[in-house]
Amino acid sequence: MKKFPIIISDKNKYSLILRTKVKKIIEKFTITKSNLIIVIGGDGFMLQTLKSNKNKLSIFYGINSGSYGFLMNKFSEKALRNLSNAKKVSISPLEMTVSSKNKIQKSLAINEVSILRQSRQTANLSIKCNANYLIKKLVSDGVLVSTPAGSTAYNFSVKGPILSLNSKKISVAPISAFRPRGWRGKIISDKSKITIFNLDYKKRPISAVADNFEVRNAKKITIKIKNKIKINLLYDKRISLQKKILMEQLRKSR
Repeated sequence: MKKFPIIISDKNKYSLILRTKVKKIIEKFTITKSNLIIVIGGDGFMLQTLKSNKNKLSIFYGINSGSYGFLMNKFSEKALRNLSNAKKVSISPLEMTVSSKNKIQKSLAINEVSILRQSRQTANLSIKCNANYLIKKLVSDGVLVSTPAGSTAYNFSVKGPILSLNSKKISVAPISAFRPRGWRGKIISDKSKITIFNLDYKKRPISAVADNFEVRNAKKITIKIKNKIKINLLYDKRISLQKKILMEQLRKSR
């Protein structure tokens, strides 16, 4: 019996049009990847879908119907006909553990974990990498911990480094650092455990955001790569995720 990939999309009008087109195309061709999920939408919908299906042994092929779609592919009938030749990329997400008042909450982040001030006052943070301090006191609007896949997103906007997909690194970048002004963050091993403390949680509350999941009034946040989880993505060979990251690196250097 012929098996077809699962197709899911957001409610955007253009996404629904693409969904109909994609269904007609794949029904004409034999696709051997029975565990394939085709996701139609933007980056936000893709992140949501990946996290909700994190425990499934699936392969995801994204088709962009949003504005930028860095994690997605452009719609192409030729690419859909040749999915067997698509390039597979495996990535592991960050795991965020947040201690707040009488509660511990966990969430995964494929792009980044953002630590953000909640009030008009700057945040006072202390950041450790394993047992050593990266910085004992950072006065800023927050700090960003990013994966290579997410390093071209919010991380790049706060002047964090763009990381190669196979770099085995993660980025720790300050957001509008006030003291010390010269601290530009750090690139660290993806085997590291990052611990962030709110030094003044009563007066200067902060929130911790894993992609689109927010925990407010955080006291302590630990962040590490969840290597047990492998998320498999498919990309058109002509413009793979690694090529997209390289293109952003070249733009940054100009």
